[in-house]
Amino acid sequence: MNQNFIKFLEDTLSNHIKKITHFRDEIIIEVHVSDLKSTILFLKDHENCLFKVLIDIFAVDYPSKENRFELIYCLLSTKYNSRIKVKTFVDEFTPVESIVDLYQAANWLEREVWDMNGIYIEQHPDLRRILTDYGFEGYPLRKDFPLSGYTEVRYDDSQKRVISEPLELSQEFRVFNFNSPWEPKV
Repeated sequence: MNQNFIKFLEDTLSNHIKKITHFRDEIIIEVHVSDLKSTILFLKDHENCLFKVLIDIFAVDYPSKENRFELIYCLLSTKYNSRIKVKTFVDEFTPVESIVDLYQAANWLEREVWDMNGIYIEQHPDLRRILTDYGFEGYPLRKDFPLSGYTEVRYDDSQKRVISEPLELSQEFRVFNFNSPWEPKV
């Protein structure tokens, strides 16, 4: 990727792009959630881009921010041998438009984002949980989800069946200790 391509993106997508950065030979475009699908469509179909492969979709949770989720789409152009990331910020109530009609690979990835983070994907053809049980409550990759979960599942020998019981939690949120275990304590 060169500066000419970045300039091209700034000129053609100026109405959609909030911010564009270049990091480690990869371009990162930040867009508003309402411009996400149109920006990805442009990157997929324009002759100077041709990002025809969707590599991944994932979310990062920043619970202290107003729009707590950073939703990131990783795209690959095999013709130009380049990668680009398109990111947007959403809260837990704002829906994101599905891109399954642009990339079939988005079907599974959007379901995973819904199941793990609770980001609702609008117009998705089959938005069901895929990694958690049916009836599972909560979203495991949110920072406010307890490490032990809300229920305990165990096998009871006397009843010869699996039992699911509510779990008593002593803390509401996770406590993060950023001290390195390899450095001596002072």
